[in-house]
Amino acid sequence: MPTAVQIRRTGGPEVLEVTEVEIGEPGPGQLLVDVAAAGVNYIDTYQRSGIYPLELPVTLGMEGAGTVAAVGADVTGFAPGDRVAWQGQLGSYAQRALISAAAAVHVPEDVSDRTAAAMMLQGVTAHYLVRSTYEVKPGDTVLVHAAAGGVGLLLVQLAKAQGARVIGTTSTEEKAQLARQAGADEIIRYDREDFAEATRKLTGGEGVAAVYDGVGKTTVDGSLASLRVRGTLALFGAASGPVPPIDPQRLNAAGSVYLTRPTSAHYVRTREELDWRVDELFAAVRGGKLDIRIGGTYPLADARRAHEDLQGRRTTGKLLLIP
Repeated sequence: MPTAVQIRRTGGPEVLEVTEVEIGEPGPGQLLVDVAAAGVNYIDTYQRSGIYPLELPVTLGMEGAGTVAAVGADVTGFAPGDRVAWQGQLGSYAQRALISAAAAVHVPEDVSDRTAAAMMLQGVTAHYLVRSTYEVKPGDTVLVHAAAGGVGLLLVQLAKAQGARVIGTTSTEEKAQLARQAGADEIIRYDREDFAEATRKLTGGEGVAAVYDGVGKTTVDGSLASLRVRGTLALFGAASGPVPPIDPQRLNAAGSVYLTRPTSAHYVRTREELDWRVDELFAAVRGGKLDIRIGGTYPLADARRAHEDLQGRRTTGKLLLIP
């Protein structure tokens, strides 16, 4: 039987278990996929810890890439042997997975499985943030937290492609250099200085058009203080912990600013929207305009170490599990 990484109870990385699982034949609208690579994301840690409750036991992993082994009834556009990638589908930490055909996309011949797996969830996230949540316009200045992380490096590149001036925050000089290589115009070492004060200084006191914040609890106050009048705080993650409730009056005091907590599912509600985002990402990768940095690969059995490294902020770019 194929193996998978499951949780039977919530908690720290120690609750991740490698186990054999039975994978049935694909049902209507499903694909059975031999997984070549699965992405590791912060949402996986939220599900593992119970912040995002799931019915247990469950196989983790929300994205991956691989080869179609079988197709279910009524599936059109896919056939055994096709290379596909997906995001937003639980069960990807596995040798074999059942995937909704509606969430799957074809992988171009000149894009590797690992690149495709590394691009999907974080790439779609970065795309909807800069193209839809707050659509970056030429001349905008935006602030990207954790600019050397998996989403951060993509946000920097996509925001620059939209014509923005990008300020990034990092915690080490190594990460600062990676963010600069991705195109960040300015770097703030938030381990050394108050990033909100530094952002105000870099913008002549005006503040930024948007803050893309996947850190959460430890950054949200400074993020609000970094916005210009009617700016947007896109709070898309909580790597440092959940954000406490915010009094709406604080948005008034900060300059009639906007606060949104977006999630990927609401930005790929139709096949057309998913294809638009993924097609633009693949085109950018193939054209050499978007670099997908894979910061670490781990055997499937080492999922615990991957989670520890991710949450310990010891990584840059994307982490993958290889079945």
